[in-house]
Amino acid sequence: MRLRELAHSRTGDKGNTSNISVIAYKLEDYPHLARHVSAERIRTCFPGMSIGEIERYELPALGALNFVLHDALAGGVTQSLALDAHGKCIGAAVLDLELPET
Repeated sequence: MRLRELAHSRTGDKGNTSNISVIAYKLEDYPHLARHVSAERIRTCFPGMSIGEIERYELPALGALNFVLHDALAGGVTQSLALDAHGKCIGAAVLDLELPET
């Protein structure tokens, strides 16, 4: 199953840092997300991209995980020539992550 079947995402940026929240549609699916969506798994969503440290924060009361991807936006909006300098497409790529069935 794809992550998008259990959750949606929201992205943001500050300079060269991308912030991705993965939010379960149903709170009862949060433990499954917490078990299978690690910083290492998030990194596999971006082969060929040079991304620095990835931090994961757990928000169980909200049914959400938040990931901070350092050095992920080719310098950020004011420095990058990338088509997606804000990193909005990053959330869509994460939602394509394959997870085991619940």
